Amino acid sequence: MEIFLQQLVNGVVLGSIYALVALGYTLVYGIMGLINFAHGDVVMIGAMVTLTVARLLSNSGLPGPLIVLLGLLAAVPTCMATGYLIERIAYRPLRNAPRLAPLITAIGVSILLQNLAMMIWGREYLSFPQIIPSHAFSFFGASISTTQSIIVIGSGVMMVCLSFLVKKTKLGNAMRATSQNPEVATLMGVEVNTVISLTFILGSALAAIAGMMVSAYYGIAHYDMGFMLGLKAFTAAVLGGIGNIEGAVLGGLLLGIIESMGAGYLGTLTGGVMGSNYQDVFAFFVLILVLVLRPSGLLGERVGERP
Repeated sequence: MEIFLQQLVNGVVLGSIYALVALGYTLVYGIMGLINFAHGDVVMIGAMVTLTVARLLSNSGLPGPLIVLLGLLAAVPTCMATGYLIERIAYRPLRNAPRLAPLITAIGVSILLQNLAMMIWGREYLSFPQIIPSHAFSFFGASISTTQSIIVIGSGVMMVCLSFLVKKTKLGNAMRATSQNPEVATLMGVEVNTVISLTFILGSALAAIAGMMVSAYYGIAHYDMGFMLGLKAFTAAVLGGIGNIEGAVLGGLLLGIIESMGAGYLGTLTGGVMGSNYQDVFAFFVLILVLVLRPSGLLGERVGERP
């Protein structure tokens, strides 16, 4: 029972990160019908910028949480600017092009961001400084660290805020109108280009927060860390129903729990020979099952068909 609860805790933490990244995919797809495969690399940039600031200030005498907050304050505008430039330069000129063109462009942008990060930060893994107090408390035999608690609570707050923004604000109404029919939204006075740019900026801000969480949780960052994380978050979005905010959250949590349970019990059954090394297999196995059995995802897709 203790093993089950511990893996459940680990899965919820991992799933919270996946859900936060998956929301970026869902926002862009809901508005444009585009899979932004460069989104995972925006997460990587957020992680790298946060880690860089943390390493620079690690010996400054400032409290660890304040250093992380300063790193996040640097990462968020950096990622927001990156997201805006991606939309403005790479995707907007191809908005009316065949679907394959933006998809290829997204892959090209991903490769470009990885190479730029490699030039700036190098090929080596960068370690996150030990500046966050490490405390843990027990929950029915399962150990929950301070970092894990912050990740789950912070992700939950971000998800609630995003849901409120989309459903209850003027910008959210404009986003939903653009999602349903951009031409009609334009006739109703909605600045479609502005809405799309703000959607990319908002998703990139969430990516920066997710990048900070990943680097702080695992203690490392690398220039190609966004590739696998992005694929898993995309899997989570597809699992829940891409284009659906609640679906992205549900898919992220389910995928995190499936991965954690699968890796934990597989490692236990094989005496540690298998487990974490095969953790990625579960994500893509889930993706295959969803695409075969329920392509629309668990909660379906709640965006209108484009003309």
